Order: sequence, then structure tokens, then C-alpha cells
Amino acid sequence: MFTLIKIDSGARRGRLETPRGTVETPLFMNVATTAAIKGGVTAPELKALKCQTALCNAYHLHIRPGDGLIREMGGLHRFMSWDGPILTDSGGFQAFSLAKLRKVKEEGVYFQSHTDGRKIFMGPEESMRIQHNLGSDIVMAFDECVSNPAERGYVEDSVGRTTRWLVRCKEELERLGSRRPLMGINQGGVYEDIRVRHMNEIAGLDLPGYAVGGLAVGETKEDMFRVIEAVTPFMPVGKPRYLMGVGTPSDIIEAVARGIDMFDCVMPTRNARHATVFTSDGITHATNERYAKDEKPLDERCECPTCRNFSRAYIRHLFKAGEILAGRLTSQHNLYFYNALTERIRGAIDAGEFDAFRRENSLKLSRLSTDGETGADEF
Repeated sequence: MFTLIKIDSGARRGRLETPRGTVETPLFMNVATTAAIKGGVTAPELKALKCQTALCNAYHLHIRPGDGLIREMGGLHRFMSWDGPILTDSGGFQAFSLAKLRKVKEEGVYFQSHTDGRKIFMGPEESMRIQHNLGSDIVMAFDECVSNPAERGYVEDSVGRTTRWLVRCKEELERLGSRRPLMGINQGGVYEDIRVRHMNEIAGLDLPGYAVGGLAVGETKEDMFRVIEAVTPFMPVGKPRYLMGVGTPSDIIEAVARGIDMFDCVMPTRNARHATVFTSDGITHATNERYAKDEKPLDERCECPTCRNFSRAYIRHLFKAGEILAGRLTSQHNLYFYNALTERIRGAIDAGEFDAFRRENSLKLSRLSTDGETGADEF
């Protein structure tokens, strides 16, 4: 499934084989939570944005339209017209994000639907059956994500439960006769010793891959990178490593430097819909007054469909006029930027130049663009 090709200054270059094609890592997975990319980008259009893999969410698709319906429609790939690999999140994150609507117990999580308030139960077995119905290519374990900071005693109890749930996930997939690879998720808040202990425990299950979860949920950047540095030495070398829900372009570069292979984040499209654009010169805002008569593209070094065809002045006008096309064009650009960024990272590792690439780009991509903004404030 996964081949580690090269390591350069801590950064890993790999290749992930799936039934629906070969995926090159480091990899950014484009988030299609409800089988749709927010911002009005269709699945077939993702190919032109250098997308390799899409990520969908088991909880949201179970709620609406229903995983049974999607199975009847031929599975998630056919349903959303995407022929590349799909990873499905387990729904475990909703045990965190829907805190006011759920109760966590040993058997699983009791929810109230965020759409209509109806009662729902999801445990490891249910999550595996849902993901099996969806027909995804990579399955994520059902886990509990705790907020940061969290009381140590609760974190220890939660991690123990997450481990027991992982065993149940593995057993349920075997019962279903599924050959889909299951990725286990490391938890433990910001407590390094708990993180390391949990990683050692789940590594013993010899799963096809492992993720670091429960980060970017309230902790500082320093704590996030401290945890990653503590955990990655204990992650199996020959298995893919996935950092869930992270992050900015700079976060990705820094996490790659610490041995991470896979990423996902809603930031490219969420920020795009609010006129925030990632460029090779840093972050800019498409509504900037300086763009009112600017004929240049959002990023002069970008080859995305938006930058090839539209000016800053036009995109600024669309946002000011309240046209939905504005968010669609900036979403296309930001998604392309993220995928092109990981492509550039792969090229730097291949050339043995990752450290230089990191020095040149990590800080620059976290700041406001000097081309379109004044100052250099942290994003």
C-alpha cells in the first residue's frame, strides 16, 4: 500500500497505492465533507486543480442523504462523480465538534442530529458499516477527540476508550469482509507521555496507516509541533502518517519537516469564500482596494484556471457585487495552491533540497503578501 521512497531533512517522500490509482506523498486531501467541495467546485474539476484524493465525512453523509442511499446509488465515487481515491473520516470528530448535542459512553456516542434534532447512535461498528456502505478507499477509525487544554485524567480515560474502539473497528471490518485499509488515530491532547504511550499501543495492531488527531483544536502552534515531534519517532516508518485537520501552508511545510505524509483542511475553501487568498508571496485579500484596477491574476506564478483567465480587479468586483462566482474562483485558486504546494514539496525532497525550500517558504507563506498588502502581520 505505501512505499517510503526517500527521507530528506526529516521530510518523507512516499507513494500510496490504492485501487483507484497511485497517490504521491506528501499529500493534501481536498475536503468534500458532504460529497461536495464547498465553494462550488465539482469533483471532475478537481483534476485540473491537481487533486489526488478527496475526503468525505461518515457522520454527515449518514445524516444526509444516508449511507444506505449512497450504497444503492453505486457508492460514493459514482454518487459524486469522482474516480480518484476517497478517504472517509469516521465521524469521531463530531464527538468533539457537536459537544452540546452528544454523550460519549463506552459503547459509542449518542448524538442529536445537527439538522433536525433526531437521536442518533454511532459507535465503532456503526462507523465501519457506514464507511463500508459509502465505499471509500481508506477508512478512518472511530475515536474521541478532546479539546485542548483538557484535564489529564479525562484525556487518559478517553485515550483508553479510543484504543478499545480501534480494536472494535478492526474486528468489525474483518466481520464485514472488507479489505479497505484502516488507519488508527493517535490521541492524547498535549500530553507527550500519553501521546507516546498511545502511539506504541496502536502501532502494535499493525494497521496499514496511522494518523495524529486531536490537534488544531485550541492548542498553540508551539504545542502542536511539540506533540508532532514527540509522536512521529514512534510511528511505524513504513506506514503513511496523516495529520488530521491541519492547516495553513506553513503548517504543512513544518509538519512535513517533522515526518508527516498526509494532510486535510477546510481552510483553502473556507478562507476563499471570505476573499482570503493564498499566494506564492503570502496571504492576500481579494477585496483589497489596491486591486480595483489591477489586471494581474491573483498570483502571477500560478497556473490554476482562475489565474489563467481572471484579473484581481474582476474578482474584487465579484466579491463587492455579492456574486457567488467570486467564492468559486478563489476556491479553485486556493485548492490548486495547496495541491501545487505539496507537489513542490515532493520535488524539493526528490532533489534533496527540502531544507532550503522550507527556509525560503515556510515563514513567507504565513504572512501577508507584500505584493498586495502593507505590513507583515501573522495570519
